[in-house]
Amino acid sequence: MNEHFIKQIEIKNFKCFEDFKAEGFGRVNLIGGKNNVGKTAFMEAIYISNSKKNLNHIIRMRYISDILEDLWQEIGKKFSENFITHKVNEHENYQIISNIDKLKVKIIFKSSNKARKTDYDNSYSKIIENELEDTLDNYLKEFDNSIEKFRMIKSQPHCQKNGKFYNINEFGDGLGKFISLILLVLSSKDSIILIDEIDNGIHYTNLDKLWEIILKVSKDQNVQVFATTHSKECIESYARVAKKLEDEDITYIKMTRAKRWKSNCRS
Repeated sequence: MNEHFIKQIEIKNFKCFEDFKAEGFGRVNLIGGKNNVGKTAFMEAIYISNSKKNLNHIIRMRYISDILEDLWQEIGKKFSENFITHKVNEHENYQIISNIDKLKVKIIFKSSNKARKTDYDNSYSKIIENELEDTLDNYLKEFDNSIEKFRMIKSQPHCQKNGKFYNINEFGDGLGKFISLILLVLSSKDSIILIDEIDNGIHYTNLDKLWEIILKVSKDQNVQVFATTHSKECIESYARVAKKLEDEDITYIKMTRAKRWKSNCRS
């Protein structure tokens, strides 16, 4: 396993975790469990494990959409920044220790929200820099053989079908979710990526294709992936595809709620 991958983590006094330890993570890791057992909080803890600045981003993602536009216009940026600072200070006593806490590793948190055009634009710029356009298109065809190409046209995401480009909003949400995930993994070499609710918007019949491509791309790009799911189908697909590809560098973590928060890590 590459040295920048997370191998173990210890979380104290952060959200639902009073005293939590886990180890034995692989290159691709799926976190399962019922609602409100701490899956997202676990992903957030990893995200802030090597930079306290990332806590600001977590609070911003979770709360900024609740600040209405008219409130923003009336009170302005000062209110927003004070609000976020207050939320950050609520977690001032947290302790998170992992084997990468002294390494400068790029960690990317992908929420379950729909990707924005700027997300596509930023990732695709890296695809172009590394000349991975054809690689991306080939993976896209594996997912949906009716799609010929993906391109950013005037800073808007487009897919080519039957020789004509259409804005990605003309297609279903599942295709947009898939493209945003593959763009992210393909453009984030030597990084750690955290994907909340990975199967959100993806039909269960496409889960095998999604996992097969993620396992392949993460290996090629040396990317460690942590993903959450509520879905039994998603967990079964993950295990089935890993077995098919004979990929043993994976872990399934089942999170349960008891007197103490715990994890069960299985490869």
